[in-house]
Amino acid sequence: MLIAEHAPGSAMRTLLLNASLEPLCVVSRNRAVVLVMSGKAVVVEAGGVLHSAHTSVAVPVVLSLTRYVHVPARRPVPPTRRAVLARDDHRCAYCGGAADTVDHVLPRSRGGGHEWTNVVAACVRCNHRKADRLLHEIGWELGFTPRAPRWSLAVAGATARPEPAWSRYLAA
Repeated sequence: MLIAEHAPGSAMRTLLLNASLEPLCVVSRNRAVVLVMSGKAVVVEAGGVLHSAHTSVAVPVVLSLTRYVHVPARRPVPPTRRAVLARDDHRCAYCGGAADTVDHVLPRSRGGGHEWTNVVAACVRCNHRKADRLLHEIGWELGFTPRAPRWSLAVAGATARPEPAWSRYLAA
């Protein structure tokens, strides 16, 4: 039996990376320890120590597989409200304030699609002010070009509450 010795509130989930350091999925702490102890993965970032009668193991927060695993092409992540807000770090694309909704840069009423390159996070005030107008009609500009994130569908579900240590591996 392993006994945990780590900071309160620390991760019960572990980000699993391929040998090339691309995100694969999120696994439980127990599965992560089994992968490390069987030699199939190495700890990239740890968040404490697990102790048993005969051994101690770092609590994995980020793991990397020791051998590369070929992953077939995945379905693209759909631009849901939660995923767009996560991609834009909950910041309004227009004013930089806290975002709580999404906006279509080219409004759907004018032929814009619901796709990653046309959807940005926005605050309610800016979304209401922009309405169904084009940016140049109201003199606004985007500070960035919206694009699809790199992370997979398996990781996207876990990014609702990502661990701070994961940020450098989930960069879009």
